[in-house]
Amino acid sequence: MRLVFGDEITIARLFLNSDAIAEIRRAKDSPSLFVRWSNVEQAAWATDLVGRLNGPKSTDVAVCILDTGVTQAHPLLAPALDAADVHVYDPGWPGGDTRGHGTNMAGAALYGDLMPLLAGNGAVSLTHVLESVKVLPDVGENEPRLYGAITLESIARVEVQEPDRRRAFCMAVTSDVENDRGRPSSWSAAIDQLSFGDGKTPRLVLISAGNIREGLSKVDYPARNETEPIENPAQAWNVITVGACTEKAILVDPTYAGWEPVSPVGDLSPTSRTSLMWDKKWPIKPDVVLEGGNWAALGDQCDCPDDLGLLTTYHDPTTRHFDIFRDTSAATAMAGNLAGKIIASAPDRWPETIRALIVHSAEWTPAMREQLGANPSEEQRKIVLRKYGYGVPSYERAVFSSLNDLTLIAEDTLQPLWKDEEDGKVKSRHMNLHQLPWPRTELEQLAETEVELRVTLSYFVEPNPGERGWLRRHRYPSHGLRFAVKRSLESVDAFRQRINAAVAAEEEGIGAMDGGPDNWLLGRMRDAGSVHSDYWRGTAVDLAQRSAIGVYPVGGWWKENPAHERYNRLVRYSLIVSIRAVNGNVDIYTPVRVQIAAPIQIPT
Repeated sequence: MRLVFGDEITIARLFLNSDAIAEIRRAKDSPSLFVRWSNVEQAAWATDLVGRLNGPKSTDVAVCILDTGVTQAHPLLAPALDAADVHVYDPGWPGGDTRGHGTNMAGAALYGDLMPLLAGNGAVSLTHVLESVKVLPDVGENEPRLYGAITLESIARVEVQEPDRRRAFCMAVTSDVENDRGRPSSWSAAIDQLSFGDGKTPRLVLISAGNIREGLSKVDYPARNETEPIENPAQAWNVITVGACTEKAILVDPTYAGWEPVSPVGDLSPTSRTSLMWDKKWPIKPDVVLEGGNWAALGDQCDCPDDLGLLTTYHDPTTRHFDIFRDTSAATAMAGNLAGKIIASAPDRWPETIRALIVHSAEWTPAMREQLGANPSEEQRKIVLRKYGYGVPSYERAVFSSLNDLTLIAEDTLQPLWKDEEDGKVKSRHMNLHQLPWPRTELEQLAETEVELRVTLSYFVEPNPGERGWLRRHRYPSHGLRFAVKRSLESVDAFRQRINAAVAAEEEGIGAMDGGPDNWLLGRMRDAGSVHSDYWRGTAVDLAQRSAIGVYPVGGWWKENPAHERYNRLVRYSLIVSIRAVNGNVDIYTPVRVQIAAPIQIPT
């Protein structure tokens, strides 16, 4: 990639007369410009932005930062961070943020990347407020055995202060202690229990995948990312684990003349960790990836130029107002910003649904998809899924349908288990069958036009209270849920029979029978963890007949340990289904809107 200056006619002529140009993009301002200015100039830019702010309509939605504290008095943070919402885990610690990381997180969680907002001149509307809990001391480190307790106590502080707020908890604090290739730790299990709550009051938690901290080299990219495992506690099943990718590749600073970006545009950031080395029974992590900036290299040298980072708030505005932010911390803060905006747009949605919307809205970039190839092998699918999760999420895709891209959301419950009093055994019980209000006439008229169906199922599990079961397939999660879609020539009765066979196969440890064939991209690979998403592509006339989705349970420790008497509980789940006309221009949305008032679910 090269930065080129010229007028529109010159650039067009260059593009038309050269076979060496694959793509032209509009160059963006560099964040390095803002941090080079004096603090007086930075303060003026910050004041201008504050003057254009429209504060949140209410304080009912928040993003809570668990980190080094936040400088509440920063002029860009004070409009959304009340002094009463700034907490400290240890009352003996001083307030504020001397290390800077928490204030970096807060700026990105509130605004996203500050650079385009500062460079613009329009109004900026905030959708959520901030909360902060200082969970790291100014000097030294916390005792590793207390990580879980510190996290739980810190979250309790904000909930006691504002019990009725809808919030996302955002944490970019990870450790290599108990980092055992995806196996749960005491810290990750505590967070899973916190997320699950009592099954009725779950919490949405976002955690960074962790960074490669030393010895970065362009030569080792991306091989080292594929072998460096995601850090503790980001292996937690119920959280959104966030990795970093990047679109940043333009170097303006003359100090770095001749240097090259480490990561290609649209690919994994140089420091982002993955779960490729984990056993396949552990969850797919990261769940999503967001912008985390890039690094640059010259021969054996590797550095992090300001040009390739994100712009955020600095912890000491008496020195400067802006700072450069990068890696999975920045990506996690960006995910917090996204979560806050989605919650504000749909405040009545469950945490399971917000999580599902983030995953469902994610797509792989062209650079990521290129690694799949035309007919991806199982190994290729595994690499893409465990490096990038489900891709880069989008606010627009998460909250808006369009005429040819329709999304349906169902929030429901089922009872996965029951106890047969005759033989005393705990058995699988309910399946929910969701009838889909497809625009059948419109789809049949499209005939052989290619369409895409995507399904995402999200739920929270209760972790096994005893570590002895963590090594077995079903023992860590309380239960599992799966989805299956009725095939075009399949009757409803045959569909139910197929699901019953899939449950039996899963219980016997040979995998679900619904995965693999039938044009699903991921198949059985999607079944790891507690959020499952997959793509199906086929003809419109075929999709018209695929008019039902079944959600059914598989076993976990609730079934294997009946003494805990969890077999009579209801569990919640969120199901998101979308269809898209890949190359067609057809109104799918309107016919479904007409039908949507009719009941679409049949519990069986």
